[in-house]
Amino acid sequence: MDNHHHFHGHDIPHIKLDPKMTISDLVNVFSSSGFNGRQLGDAAKMYAQMIQEDATICLTVSGALTPVGFGGIIKTLIEKGFVDWIVSTGANVYHEDHFAWGFPVKQGHFEVDDAVLYEKEIVRIRDVYIKFIETLAAEDQVVQKMFKDKLIEKPFTTAEFCNIMGKISSERAKYPEKSFLVSAYKYDVPIYVSTLKDSSLALNLGVHRLQNKVYNLDFVREILEQAAIVYNSKKSGILELGGGVPKNTAQQTGPMLDQILGNNDGGQDYIIQITDARPDTGGLSGATLQEGKSWGKVQDPHEGLVTVYTDSTIAFPIIAAYVLSTQKPRKPKRLYKNLDKFYLGLQKDYLAKLEKQKQVKIKRKP
Repeated sequence: MDNHHHFHGHDIPHIKLDPKMTISDLVNVFSSSGFNGRQLGDAAKMYAQMIQEDATICLTVSGALTPVGFGGIIKTLIEKGFVDWIVSTGANVYHEDHFAWGFPVKQGHFEVDDAVLYEKEIVRIRDVYIKFIETLAAEDQVVQKMFKDKLIEKPFTTAEFCNIMGKISSERAKYPEKSFLVSAYKYDVPIYVSTLKDSSLALNLGVHRLQNKVYNLDFVREILEQAAIVYNSKKSGILELGGGVPKNTAQQTGPMLDQILGNNDGGQDYIIQITDARPDTGGLSGATLQEGKSWGKVQDPHEGLVTVYTDSTIAFPIIAAYVLSTQKPRKPKRLYKNLDKFYLGLQKDYLAKLEKQKQVKIKRKP
């Protein structure tokens, strides 16, 4: 950190733009400038570094990114091997499925009378319009049919839940190529929904629960699976789109391994955070990545961390386009198929540690 207190930085160029510039050229412009433009450039290059070093990369998705079509970007990153596991809100999973089944989502406007939209059965997400009957009700029927006879009365994780959605959409949806859930299924990328009950995914299980079908979400198992992914990674990184619960779900793998299980893991090697939240309000979405070091969420508070204070809809396409144009595709890690092995390995090591501690106590007993 002491290196930052000297006049040794790169010269700020007098930037010239060229109509033939590539995305790589544009990122270099950003990274050679200052403020959040520089942070954006550094974030894109750090994502490339994560890929080059074969880090296990988690993508966290909050806000409403799939209703604006960004699921297509996530799909491409999965297929190139640049995303190994995902933590998402339930809303982003639910709305992504509209595209696979061909349910309408259109550009609208934010300067409107929502009472009029309500009468016309149009649901609004800022300036995106969704039809109540043709889209939401239709999607509800899809989800209800998917889980009418699945995951009942046995423990399951949200990774299993999303894997089922991806499988069924791949086989029955009208446009399976328009779903990152389908790609995640095909490439064995686990998708965890950080708060399943806080979305229409869980609401649609209600019609079955009222018919005495019981759904037992094993949330502790999935917390341990997420920690086991990091435990089995030589290097680990997160690309955070927004904050909220997905951010903490991915970051708490460090405290799970160290604070609870007593390992000396140390947290993530890299985290890129795209956020418009302030840190001084005490909210999780705005909490600095450096603060996470005090919790054991990151390895180093001075290296491997970049925060870009901007809208994810601005920064994410630039960062994604940069790595897609500069990095060679990676072999898929296929983590979903290895979750049981990772979990059992973590369990074995933890139980062995407990047994060792027990033996030490016996030897010390007078």
